[in-house]
Amino acid sequence: MPPIQFVVDRRAAGQTLAAVLKLRLGLSWAQAKRLVENKHVKVSGQVETDVARRLKLGKRVEVAAGTVEVKRVELPKKPESSPHKPEPPKKPEKRAAPKEKPAEAPAVRLPPSCIVYQDDAVVVVNKPVGLTTMRHADEAAEFGARGKRFLPKTLADLLPAALGAPDRSVIAVHRLDRDTSGLVVFARTRAAAESLTKQFRKHTTERRYLALTRGVPVARRIESVLVRDRGDGRRGSTTDLVAEDGKRAVTHVSVPEALGRFALVECRLETGRTHQVRIHLGEAGAPLCGETVYDRPLDGKPYPDGSGAKRPMLHAAKLGFAHPESGDAVSWEVAPPEDFAAVLARLRKEASRG
Repeated sequence: MPPIQFVVDRRAAGQTLAAVLKLRLGLSWAQAKRLVENKHVKVSGQVETDVARRLKLGKRVEVAAGTVEVKRVELPKKPESSPHKPEPPKKPEKRAAPKEKPAEAPAVRLPPSCIVYQDDAVVVVNKPVGLTTMRHADEAAEFGARGKRFLPKTLADLLPAALGAPDRSVIAVHRLDRDTSGLVVFARTRAAAESLTKQFRKHTTERRYLALTRGVPVARRIESVLVRDRGDGRRGSTTDLVAEDGKRAVTHVSVPEALGRFALVECRLETGRTHQVRIHLGEAGAPLCGETVYDRPLDGKPYPDGSGAKRPMLHAAKLGFAHPESGDAVSWEVAPPEDFAAVLARLRKEASRG
C-alpha cells in the first residue's frame, strides 16, 4: 500500500494538521493525533509531530504507508431494465452496523516520585519521557470538552490527582517537549501563574539542560532569530532579522565532556523558544543523539547517528525562579532518566576504547 499524499487546498488552509487529517481521511480526533505523535505524518517532506500546526495553502501532506486505511465508497450501479424480463425483486436492505464508539484514553497515574516540590502556590515536577506537558490551546478548542476524554492524558491532567486534589487544576506556565525529560513548574493559583509567567517572559528564570550530541559543539553563546519555517518546513534560524514571526533566541553552550564523536553538553537558556536547544545545537553541526528533525543543514542530508538513542537526548536538569509568594530564589536539580544514562554510559565506554 503506497503512502497517502495530498496538497492543502483553500478549504483546508489555516486549519490544524489534526483537523485536516480528520476531514480528509475520515479519522477520529484520537486517530489523527496518534498518527502525528507516532511520526507517521510528513509536511513538505519533513516529519511533523505538532498536531496543532496550522497548514498553509499548497503544503504537501504525506501519511506513511500502511498506517491508515482510506475507505472508498462506490455507488452501486443501477440495473438495466428489460421490456421482456421483469426486474427481480429487491432484496431487503441490511441495516448498517452501529459505529463503534472511540475508546476512552486509558487511565494513567503519575508516580509520586515525579513530584519534586509542592506548596500552596507552585508544584515542581520531574516530567517523564513520552508525556505531553499540557494541552495546546488550539487543540483543546478543536477537540472540545467531550472529545478530551478520548485523548492521552497530559502532565497537567494527571497532576491534580497526584497532589491529592483532583478537583483543583494546575496552571501550566511553560512546557517541555513530549520526548524531553526533566523539571517543569506549574502554578496552583492565578497570582502564582501571573508571577511565573512574567519571570519566564523576562527571562529571569534559571534553566539548564543536559544533552548528548553527535559531534562536539564549540563552547559559546549562540544567538539567532528563530522562525517557524526556515525554508524546508522546519523551525530554524533566519538571516532576516526583521522577520514577521521571528523571535530572538539565546543559548549558552558548554561541553563538560567530549566523548570522541559525541559529547555531553550543557545548555543554559537565556530565552525559552520552542525547540530552541534542539535547533541551536543542530545548526551548530552537533544535533542531539536521536534527533530526527533538526539534524541536517538547510536542504541537506541528516548527519549520521551511531548513538543508538531512541529519542532526542535532552533533559531539563536545573530550574530556578523567584518564589511567587515569598520572592526567595529557589532552585532544583534532577539527574537524567535511565535511558539517557544508559546512552551516556555506552558512549563513554566507546570513547575509552579510542
